[in-house]
Amino acid sequence: MAIRLSSNCSNCAELTPAAECNVHKVKVNANYTCDSFALKNDLAVDRQCTSCTRHNTDSCAHPDKAAPGMLCSSWAPVA
Repeated sequence: MAIRLSSNCSNCAELTPAAECNVHKVKVNANYTCDSFALKNDLAVDRQCTSCTRHNTDSCAHPDKAAPGMLCSSWAPVA
């Protein structure tokens, strides 16, 4: 079984910090995928709670579970 990165918006170079597609000019989320997908040149390797901009804020998806080392699909990079 081959393991590949998903061709979805969260891995696309055309995704803006506001979760908008630069190609289609629409709001998107991690479940979207399209033929215009362009893989980011660099991927975040430190995707865990302590490197998330939502950590210890009201926008944290799992405030009762968030801990160092936890991975989450709601992770957002610290700007």
